[in-house]
Amino acid sequence: MRIAVACLVGIAGFSCTQNPKESKTQEQEFKYLVDEFADLKVIRYKVPGWDDLSLQQKSFIYYMGEAAKCGRDIFWDQNFKHNLEVRRALENVLESYTGDRETPEFKEFLVYAKRVFFSNGIHHHYAEEKILPGCTSEYMKHLLENSQDIPDVDRMVEIMCDPGLFKMRKSSGTEGDLLMTSATNFYSGVTRAEAEAFYRSLEKPGDPRPVEYGLNSRLVKKDGEITEETYTTEGLYGPALQQICHWLEKAAEVAESPEQASYLKTLINYYQTGDLALWDAFNVAWVQDTDTELDFVNGFVEVYGDPLGRKGSWEGNVNYIDKEASRRTAIISGNAQWFEDNSPIDARFKKEKVTGVSAKVINVAMLGGDSYPSTPIGINLPNSDWIRKEYGSKSVTIANITNAYDKAAEESPKNMLDEFSWDEEEIALLKKYGTLTGNLHTDLHECLGHGSGQLLPGVSSNALQEYSSPLEESRADLFALYYLGDPKLVELGILPDTTAYKAEYINYIRNGLFTQLVRIEPGKDITQAHMQCRQLIASWCLKNGNAIERKVKDGKSYFVVNDYQGLRQLFATLLAEIQRIKSEGDYTAGKALVEEYAIKVDQELHKEVLERYASLNLKPYGGFLNPNIVPVYDKKGRLKDLELQYAADFLEQHLSYGRAYGFL
Repeated sequence: MRIAVACLVGIAGFSCTQNPKESKTQEQEFKYLVDEFADLKVIRYKVPGWDDLSLQQKSFIYYMGEAAKCGRDIFWDQNFKHNLEVRRALENVLESYTGDRETPEFKEFLVYAKRVFFSNGIHHHYAEEKILPGCTSEYMKHLLENSQDIPDVDRMVEIMCDPGLFKMRKSSGTEGDLLMTSATNFYSGVTRAEAEAFYRSLEKPGDPRPVEYGLNSRLVKKDGEITEETYTTEGLYGPALQQICHWLEKAAEVAESPEQASYLKTLINYYQTGDLALWDAFNVAWVQDTDTELDFVNGFVEVYGDPLGRKGSWEGNVNYIDKEASRRTAIISGNAQWFEDNSPIDARFKKEKVTGVSAKVINVAMLGGDSYPSTPIGINLPNSDWIRKEYGSKSVTIANITNAYDKAAEESPKNMLDEFSWDEEEIALLKKYGTLTGNLHTDLHECLGHGSGQLLPGVSSNALQEYSSPLEESRADLFALYYLGDPKLVELGILPDTTAYKAEYINYIRNGLFTQLVRIEPGKDITQAHMQCRQLIASWCLKNGNAIERKVKDGKSYFVVNDYQGLRQLFATLLAEIQRIKSEGDYTAGKALVEEYAIKVDQELHKEVLERYASLNLKPYGGFLNPNIVPVYDKKGRLKDLELQYAADFLEQHLSYGRAYGFL
């Protein structure tokens, strides 16, 4: 589970541990913001302390980084069955088109190509809607016909340019069957009812340690029979998984410990066989390894992209601990039992003994699949409820990504803070505490929120089906929000005083009710789980209490928190209800909560926020360029170092990845 960028207001102030060899002048020369187009900005992230790592550590990062990039094709194909064909067509135009590249039409094509690369396919990475080119279909046909190696041009034009085809990557199901109206490639020819029946037949009622059925497969209907196509080195996605396993084997040779090498081999075995019991075995071993400084995510992990919340998108990253910043998360995880015991939920849903909660702050060195170029700022894994209960979870906050967002915001001449704050007092509070409390919200969400509570015996982890993701994110967010206002955080030395938490309450409510709507096109619903979560919480609190007030000044709307402790109690009440829904598997109540508060957009507010945001000339979504890690050899051909180079061109990175990692 993960937390996306929770707030659109960029507030400088947080910095991850910097390489002591880097001077202030070098920091000033480094440009974070490298490209902007459509509603997107591309940012570089620094990898602090690289030169202080040993050759063995750098080698592990390099090998795991290659493994992360080798899964790129898998994620593209999971998003939509024609994505790889579209990507190759775009690559061929960019590399072989012989016509005029300075025309307005070609520049529109460039924007379209960048948007598709950013989203790993033709559907918006966040809003799920099909991305349409700004140039005409006639011009697109001209480009394809005047480029090399593009078969069936008319079909390609239709896939890219027809607004009526493949409209949503993940449908809401309001206009037909949930699966049949979704363009995602997790299912083929299978209705929702058929998919649900198929997996019910596999599940064993009362199984205390169920595998994550369907996580690593595509469900297909052929000749009237429904079967799974499992992702393995000899099955679906085999060529890419073989490459991933090659690099995992290399990483195992330079692992930090025998235990790390062992569970890497378990992961390889899982990819070779597709056996979900091996995925569980890997996660059990991985989550218990809290001593290594280097770590990674690699696998079919998050289920946000599946309309039924079951199938995992492929992702990978490699990271290492930020020791100084991890002191904060160590305090939080060390007090996990206190937080669980004092949670405002029914005692039946509390864990009697919190097991294995580990938390740290990390720096990533390479991103891949579902984590690239748009990446979360916090992660909590594994997702299996029984593993969490028996062995715990690992939670991380990604310091150098958060830092890069803040630094990129500093490079922009305008900001949202001044535009959407009610008064100078709010601005001062947010400048003083906003970054600290935002990072702490991520820590609490990932470190404790996702791992808190328990299911009642016999309740399936997939009982909430298509509503499971927004409800789970809401549960973790509410846990974090509730405890941000607890004096215990001041007592633990995590917050400086009992006023600081107010900054996150202001940011969260404003974002949930108002500013996050800049990410939605006029007239559209909210479909992304994290956005649904934030609106659900903020809208529910607005309608069920008096702690928040909508005020108007100079014709502009503002959402002002008048009663912070009253708002905290609203968070507590909603947390208790959502925990009950999850613990009891109450699908009906969960559906009602999401559909009433999380999906529909206030059109009046939406129009206003879009107009105000447009005047700032900011981009609501951010993603990243990976650095390049380059092997350096001595005269005898032996590896002597791995050099870190920061990439500078978004399109060139994607074209180079297409050449190097196109295995499917």
